[in-house]
Amino acid sequence: MLKFIHAADFHLDTAFAALPPGQAAERRRESRELAFRLADYVNSRGIQLVLLAGDLFDSAAPYRETGETLAEALGRMKAQVFAAPGNHDWYGPGSPWLTVDWPENIHIFRENAITSVDLPELGVTVHGGAFTGPEQGSSLLSGFSAPEDGRIHLGLLHGEIEPAERRYNPLERGEIAASGLTYLALGHIHKRGEPTRYGQTLCAWPGCVEGRGFDEQGEKGFYEGTAGGGTVSLTFVPFAGRRYETLEVDVTDRSPRAAVEAALPKDTEKDLYRILLTGETGERGAESKALETALAGRFYALEVQDRTRMAADIWARAGEDSLRGLFLRELRAKWDAAADEAERETITQAVRFGLSALDHRDLG
Repeated sequence: MLKFIHAADFHLDTAFAALPPGQAAERRRESRELAFRLADYVNSRGIQLVLLAGDLFDSAAPYRETGETLAEALGRMKAQVFAAPGNHDWYGPGSPWLTVDWPENIHIFRENAITSVDLPELGVTVHGGAFTGPEQGSSLLSGFSAPEDGRIHLGLLHGEIEPAERRYNPLERGEIAASGLTYLALGHIHKRGEPTRYGQTLCAWPGCVEGRGFDEQGEKGFYEGTAGGGTVSLTFVPFAGRRYETLEVDVTDRSPRAAVEAALPKDTEKDLYRILLTGETGERGAESKALETALAGRFYALEVQDRTRMAADIWARAGEDSLRGLFLRELRAKWDAAADEAERETITQAVRFGLSALDHRDLG
């Protein structure tokens, strides 16, 4: 049985612009180390073939050392490695696919059409193609059919299946079914997809190997597989060094800090969290900034957002014959007339700041 892994979308040299400069630089360095960790995994597991389905770089012109580092790491793999450039790291002038000296075990698909590489020692043929520009409006798989020769036929492409916009190698289900491929390894979609069969061809996206923002949350990694006898078996391998997670916590009738600490999983120190505070709170709100400061050391990065509502009993004091009552009546009239939820949120914050000022509380 052939042992292989299928990974994609490293996006090396991502800016990580949402992080402070020091952490952003650290994340870029960590991303470059990902391929060395992957090489250790490949060698320890006896993997024979590595399929990398594009967007290994975040642009077609990454830093020189990033390409050289990736080449060094992939060269350490005791396996044959194939790469199919995608829409971010498309093959063209100035690309590291052209300018870096790649080791002999690395095979880069360089043409804007399907080409094939035979590995007779493994009984495998790998078929793939490259983006040669930032967009690929037609399917690279169109008209392709693997020969019926009893070998394992693997496809490697960056692209989508029947998307609404035909910009990134739009593959057709019928093309995949007619391809004769044993397995089609895909890149481009950053969320892992369950393996799907079209005709006799199994295909999948492993998602990105490492999340880069709160739009790429949860476990990230790659597929490890075996192929032989006309069948493919896949197992997802979590591999990210850090995870992005969002945690929603209802703080109604509870101390916000106690509610959050009760909801937190263990071992969050390496991860990046966004905590959304919901429910009802009193005049002081959930004091999200103070909470963020208090808990910051338990995370690599933390963002706390106060999405709580004003408790009803606060508005009930609008009837008081006092400066507080007058203030609440004025703000309640504006709240009732608000055009949308965003405006009501602004008014809610004004109420909380105003009441804090009246009570001589710390406004933070």
